[in-house]
Amino acid sequence: MSLRDIMARMGHDSPRAALIYQHANREADQGIADAIDQAVKAARRKPSKRRVKRATEGDGPATPAS
Repeated sequence: MSLRDIMARMGHDSPRAALIYQHANREADQGIADAIDQAVKAARRKPSKRRVKRATEGDGPATPAS
């Protein structure tokens, strides 16, 4: 995206304002990405509370009698 595109989309009249906004936006995007990364890493470290139920013979869903 060009600076002119940013100016048009954000309603900025000057390139300086658009550049300031663009810089601030990048910092916010990085902060969001860092927070998501930390949340994913924390979730991977925690043991799962869900147990996988293994199907054994005869434990399947009931089937209608014919």
